[in-house]
Amino acid sequence: MIVEDEIALAEVVRDYLLVERMHVDMLTSGAGAVELIQAKQYDLVILDLMLPEVDGLTICRELRKASDVPIIMTTAKVEEIDRLLGLEMGADDYLCKPYSPRELVARVRAVLRRRPLGRPAENPATNDRLIIDAGRWQATLDGSQLDLTRREFSLLQALASRPGRVFSRDQLLSLAFPNDTEVFDRTIDSHIRNIRRKIASVSTWDPIRSVYGVGYAYDG
Repeated sequence: MIVEDEIALAEVVRDYLLVERMHVDMLTSGAGAVELIQAKQYDLVILDLMLPEVDGLTICRELRKASDVPIIMTTAKVEEIDRLLGLEMGADDYLCKPYSPRELVARVRAVLRRRPLGRPAENPATNDRLIIDAGRWQATLDGSQLDLTRREFSLLQALASRPGRVFSRDQLLSLAFPNDTEVFDRTIDSHIRNIRRKIASVSTWDPIRSVYGVGYAYDG
């Protein structure tokens, strides 16, 4: 689903996606977008920030209350606060206008690779290399168990729950340590360093990506 009030732009993006053999619907207003997206269960939403009637952030916030559909947010606002706000509301990626339709298609492919078309999301904390067993508080990478503390395990589990999603430190605090008053935003960095060190002890793969000025993402 493309939700974009610039009709010419939306049509160009649609045509590029059609070449990729994707089925595409379009909306030129935010009105009714949440209900339609939920009803038709799209694999991905390309969502403009500034829309008539209902803005993109409101739509994103409402979708996240009941859906984990991937969202790529586009915006003509280039200020950093707008980018961060889009991620805080639950967007999986963002792109500033003017953008290349080819770049947007590449972003769409990347997001869909993390959640294949036509399949529901499987256990998000498990892939072929990393297995997170929440019941046993165990994480195994390439067959080797990671010797993680309780807090390190919770943090890795939170990151791996949405591969590719960029989390701020505050978001990670809320997700991984909702009732732990002894963990602060800057201690997240220390825990990440420890997790990386323990991963490096069993593998050359580093699945945790630092996003300068924002936080961290798990690229599993």
